[in-house]
Formats: sequence, structure tokens, C-alpha cells
Amino acid sequence: MQPVSIFLNILWLLLGGVEMAAGWLIAAIIMAITIVGLPWARAAFNIAIYTLLPFGQKAVRRDLLTGETDAGTGVLGLIGNLIWLVLAGWWLALGHLVAAVVLAVTIIGIPFAWAHLKLAGIALWPVGKAIVPA
Repeated sequence: MQPVSIFLNILWLLLGGVEMAAGWLIAAIIMAITIVGLPWARAAFNIAIYTLLPFGQKAVRRDLLTGETDAGTGVLGLIGNLIWLVLAGWWLALGHLVAAVVLAVTIIGIPFAWAHLKLAGIALWPVGKAIVPA
């Protein structure tokens, strides 16, 4: 990881990254408890880790990364993402949007606001994503 990414990740943790990662972790735990929600729990847990250290990484579609369609990137992934959106995606996205608005007020907060906006998009549609180094 580049020194700039390390510095930005440290600031990120201080400016709300821990709280949003906790939100993702809570969503993962709730989904795992239901047993039926295990596919969403895995995606939420992976994105919780990404939310802790977003700089120096990016989320990409798995089918574009591997060149193969799998259950998470096909029709089942679409259905899974729609269910996720109703159950947990909207409130995680709302949390990221609120944090983005608050951080965008200052010039220093703009990169962090942009990261929150990217995470809000992922919050709405997480199934079928993979986290890779940027």
C-alpha cells in the first residue's frame, strides 16, 4: 500500500470509517443469524473490511475480474441484490450518504465524502463484487 493510501486510511478511521464498518459488520451478523442470509453475510463482511481501509483498494464486479459468470453475478445475484436492497442496503447507503454530506462541507473532507459515495453505491448492490488492490 502506498504511503498516501496509508495516511488517508488512518484519517478515514478517525473521521467515521470505524462506525460505518461497524454498520456493515452488524448487517453481516444479522444476515448470518438468519441462516438464509448467509450469502449476504459473506458479501457484507467482505465490504466491512473494505470499509475499514477503502483507500488503495477498489470494488469490481467478479465476472469482469474472472471473466466467468457465477451465481453472484447472474440472475441469482440480481435477485440477491434486490432482497439485500430491501433488507439492509438502503440504511447502509443512507448512512454513507449522510457521512458524505457532512464530510463534503470541508475541502479536506472531499476525498472521504467521495469514498462514502462509492461505498453507498456498493451498499445498494453488494452481491457479485470483489475487492481488489487499486
